[in-house]
Amino acid sequence: MLQEVKKESILNEIEQIPESLYEEILDFIRFLKTKSLKETIATAVASEPSLKKDWLRAEEDKAWQNL
Repeated sequence: MLQEVKKESILNEIEQIPESLYEEILDFIRFLKTKSLKETIATAVASEPSLKKDWLRAEEDKAWQNL
């Protein structure tokens, strides 16, 4: 429910913005999406060395061999 309220609020704000700012707003939205993706990738890359220790264990190979 809260997400819908936020989304509606964002859409209402956008409707009130002059068309001359549309390109800047679109650029900012794309920036936020890219930033979020980069943070997700960075977290995954940073986690790999820790997870790799478990992945390379014989017990892990055994657990996954029949899948």
